[in-house]
Amino acid sequence: MQEAFSPAVYILASKRNDMLYAGVTSKLPARVHQHRHSTVRGGLPANMACSSSWFEQHATMEAAIAREKRTKKWNRAWKLS
Repeated sequence: MQEAFSPAVYILASKRNDMLYAGVTSKLPARVHQHRHSTVRGGLPANMACSSSWFEQHATMEAAIAREKRTKKWNRAWKLS
């Protein structure tokens, strides 16, 4: 497994209203913490409990961003499985 601070694509799922959020970061644990504590602009709405449903690490940020763009085109069923 790659280092925890390598570029990663992730999908978070809200527990309350069934929202999905896909993003990319180089510091996944810190980013998930930010989402859970509503400190990310443009992410999940404030006070919305979320869980990590999927992540994938990459060697470069460019590769992670390209994968994120493809991930956002997936249909909902793929994102949840």
